[in-house]
Amino acid sequence: MLEVRIKKSVGQFCLDCEFLVENEVFALLGASGSGKSMTLKCIAGIETPDYGRIAVDGHVLFDSERKINVAPQKRRIGYLFEDYALFPHMTVRQNIMSGMGKRPDVNTFKQYISRFFLQGLEEAYPRQLSGGQKQRAAMARMLAAEPDVLLLDEPFSALDSHLSWQIEQQTRAVLEEWRKPTVFVSHSRDEVFRLCERAACIHQGKIEEIASVRELFLHPATKTAAVLTGCKNIAEAYRLDSSHISAPEWGVTLLVPVTAISVSAVGIRSHHLKPEGSGENYFPVHTYHILEDAFEWNLSFRTKEDGAWIQWSVSKTEWSPAEGVPEGFWVSQGDILLFGE
Repeated sequence: MLEVRIKKSVGQFCLDCEFLVENEVFALLGASGSGKSMTLKCIAGIETPDYGRIAVDGHVLFDSERKINVAPQKRRIGYLFEDYALFPHMTVRQNIMSGMGKRPDVNTFKQYISRFFLQGLEEAYPRQLSGGQKQRAAMARMLAAEPDVLLLDEPFSALDSHLSWQIEQQTRAVLEEWRKPTVFVSHSRDEVFRLCERAACIHQGKIEEIASVRELFLHPATKTAAVLTGCKNIAEAYRLDSSHISAPEWGVTLLVPVTAISVSAVGIRSHHLKPEGSGENYFPVHTYHILEDAFEWNLSFRTKEDGAWIQWSVSKTEWSPAEGVPEGFWVSQGDILLFGE
């Protein structure tokens, strides 16, 4: 188990986070500058927190009160950087063996070469490798050191979409076999959903919510979590009574599930809007414009002249502009997301 409870200030930015990671893939999901990479650097020992504790299976790596701060090279932390950080003056062979101790085992090295499809590249230098080859070499080097924890910092961001997908499948197989604490940093909700079991939403240095990935996507508890998991439609709201709220920006009153929370905002995922209905939870279309994606139509509309834009997303197999723009949209109570103060 990885235990993290740290605080660190850099200028006006303050990182203040706490979480536990079992033998699982745990995501830190956040926007750029939210503190994701700084958290990884503190775990790895590259950065030193101002206060707190970091431990792996009870072995303390950092404790400000006890004045413990284990050197990075002694932490047994595998860190895959966004740019992979292979040693440029070393070949693939030397990079991988550099993490295997003073007497690297040749047979073990060959296993990693085979496992990560690097045959024939043993004597190549990083500058001679493609992006995918660099990623596989960096992953092999990291695992060859037999770390206790893996830290993956945006591991696919430097790859094109097709190669990223291929490498993601290889990484998934590695992580399923690994089964030790793994912290996966990403701003991609799709990567998090496919690869991780639990996730923490981090916003301006603070963790707002920790939940299973499915729960986080189905029922985000905060506006930050809703935005990070892809909710396009979010507006300020206030309660009218136990089962109704008003969203003035959208110009609608909504029937919502009865809840005791004090409502400050409402969210609706763009694909939960239905081109049908009337009465409560109905959004009449006043003005609109249509944007075309490769496989979807995105219709943005207002319910009134000065209203906030609302987005409806639909597969091209289900609707076409040639059918005409719906007069309005309806959403079920169960698909409405409510956020407190």
